[in-house]
Amino acid sequence: MALKLIVVTPEKKVVEAEVDYVELPGQLGYLGILPGHAPLISLLTTGVLTYKSGGGEKSLAISAGFVQVAGDAVSVLADLAEEPGQIDVGASEKERATAEEELKTASRETLEEIRTRLELAQARLAVATGK
Repeated sequence: MALKLIVVTPEKKVVEAEVDYVELPGQLGYLGILPGHAPLISLLTTGVLTYKSGGGEKSLAISAGFVQVAGDAVSVLADLAEEPGQIDVGASEKERATAEEELKTASRETLEEIRTRLELAQARLAVATGK
């Protein structure tokens, strides 16, 4: 028994695959989805979406969105979904460093925006470097 995973962004369909397992960043923590999972709709946060198929594992950096689990279908609607080959590691490291510096002096009004940029940079680096 497998799951059908579909990941789409406003620009394109990023993934459509039969998978054994999906792990994604939910609003209250990471969610693990296996075949036979209960129906679910949840907000997603910025982080790493991982899926396993056969013996292999693949990851995407995602930024905000929704997930729906219905039957054995997992549908992800994300603002952004990037595969390892699409990520500029140097730019992501620079963005992470910049966001970390800005957090030191952030006001309440800018804190959430800076934190989101930091989380996205960290997710991109995790996907691109496999760590």
